[in-house]
Amino acid sequence: MIRVLIADDDALVRAGIRAIVETGEDITVTGEARDGTEAVDAVHRDRPDVVLMDIEMPGCDGLTATRRLLARPAPPKVLVLTTFGMDENITAALHAGASGFLLKQLNPEQLLHAVRTVAAGGTVLSPTVTRQLLAHGAPQAGRAAGARARVARLSTRERQVFDLLGQGLGNAEIAARLYMGVSTVKTYVARALTKLGVENRTQAALLAYELTLHGAGPGAR
Repeated sequence: MIRVLIADDDALVRAGIRAIVETGEDITVTGEARDGTEAVDAVHRDRPDVVLMDIEMPGCDGLTATRRLLARPAPPKVLVLTTFGMDENITAALHAGASGFLLKQLNPEQLLHAVRTVAAGGTVLSPTVTRQLLAHGAPQAGRAAGARARVARLSTRERQVFDLLGQGLGNAEIAARLYMGVSTVKTYVARALTKLGVENRTQAALLAYELTLHGAGPGAR
């Protein structure tokens, strides 16, 4: 069972998200939080697997809460739910290690799929928000002139892992696709991130997305 915490200052939004999430037979809501402080406390108390995090909340905002949560040992996965016009905050959450970001105007099936994906260690990127981020210069690795050169330095296996990261797959799914152990996948992921000059797998997925836009995406050599 996937345990989910909902953090949003709008009670109606929380209720709507809860109603959707609870339709998933494999998902349960452990609680709700009205701000970042409550979210951090709820994670400590209830140990959710995934936090659905709004960014703009009073007091301790979602970005601050995300940083605090992801600095903890064995942190939950954080999935940012956002609206338009928040590029700087989304970029900061990305650098903090959030597992993805989605617009709040998504359908129920998309939300359930996103929760399951990040719970499994994958990445979820809203195409609309991703285009906004890339237009505003995130990730830096994807905007640098040497991005393709860094990708070219990957070994065959590292490139295969990178391509699957770009599809949002988690370690277990990558292991199954490439017929290797999860620990081996983790090693290849770490090597690929270092060579690519990105901080986490979400940034790697953004880089893969941008290279796809420029004709050098998954499978290209």
